[in-house]
Amino acid sequence: MQRSSSARRAPARRRHTPKRQESRGSFRRTVVSLSLITGAATWLLAPDLKSLWAQSTLSPEALKARETAVFYARCDEARAAGVAPMRRGEPGYREDLDGDSDGLACEPYR
Repeated sequence: MQRSSSARRAPARRRHTPKRQESRGSFRRTVVSLSLITGAATWLLAPDLKSLWAQSTLSPEALKARETAVFYARCDEARAAGVAPMRRGEPGYREDLDGDSDGLACEPYR
């Protein structure tokens, strides 16, 4: 016994289950939160990256002249002037003030 073509059932369509919709919402939240984190990190790091790029393009002589343009005898003076901590290449930086030679002089107290 054969069924007629009109008697055949159409394949069942998949319906979106609440679980599937929940995973879509979870994906959207993940994408939005990662976008916000990336934007915040870029916003916070942009000034440091800009100064590092400007320092890396200077010649060694120009870098030394820039560092020695200002002189602080001790870190207390630099902190009082409001310029501490100083990075390598910034005015006032000296290797004498950088105790651990990491390129950051007059680091905050621990």
